[in-house]
Amino acid sequence: MSHVVLGLVRASHPEPAVAVTTVSALLAWGIGHPPAGIVAVGLTVLASQLAIGWVNDCLDADRDAEVGRRDKPVASGMISRRAVGLAGAVAAVLTPLPALTLNPTAAVWATVALVSALLYNWPLKSTPASVLPYAVSFGTLPAFVVLALPGAPAPPAWLVAAGALLGAGAHFANVLPDLADDERTGVRGLPHRLGPTGSRVAAAGLLLAATATLVLGPPGPPSWAGLTAIAVAAVVPPAGWYASRAAAARGDRPVAVFRAVMLVALIDVVLLVASGRVV
Repeated sequence: MSHVVLGLVRASHPEPAVAVTTVSALLAWGIGHPPAGIVAVGLTVLASQLAIGWVNDCLDADRDAEVGRRDKPVASGMISRRAVGLAGAVAAVLTPLPALTLNPTAAVWATVALVSALLYNWPLKSTPASVLPYAVSFGTLPAFVVLALPGAPAPPAWLVAAGALLGAGAHFANVLPDLADDERTGVRGLPHRLGPTGSRVAAAGLLLAATATLVLGPPGPPSWAGLTAIAVAAVVPPAGWYASRAAAARGDRPVAVFRAVMLVALIDVVLLVASGRVV
């Protein structure tokens, strides 16, 4: 049983699941959710992240085995494809339930974000529209957090736009370490069509645009902290790519790109919480 639990944890893509859940909970706290609301937001986002990760590993099991991804528990035989697929289905069904304790509108937005992400897993991952689910799901996420707060107004357009830009940038950055393996197994999403250089430029531009939107979008003059965040967002992703290339040269998994994206996202959320200009 312990190996099944460990397999499920590893197949859930734990690092992004924890990062996105933490960022969402911080945003919920920053805009004034009570403790019960923060917990409900966190559980909703965690369930959706688990569903996305498990369904992804279930669908990609053959491709992962073909390219020798021993870090993938299904491909390595640690856990069965059926078990991971069943766990993903259960998590998907459970996702809107915590949101329903807040209000039905929040549950609808959480479901939209989940469905969009699942559409990336299949069938959009191998199409030129592969970036759209990332943009939609990340744009919907802050809208869900805001609308889950009782009596909150509609989320401002700049907040949704910033989330969409961040998600689109994350797509290009996260695919970079897997471009070669993906090409071998027939995955031809938008980053693969743009190539490594085009994807790096797209990721850097989109992440910088997301931060700039958060700094310049709200009414009033930008703060010095906001302008500093823009400068950091311009430097962190290239540093992540450099670190990832060094890791790949050593034969290690190049995860620094993802961590750079999450750092930009965390900076953006801290900026929002500190400014108090979301609702």
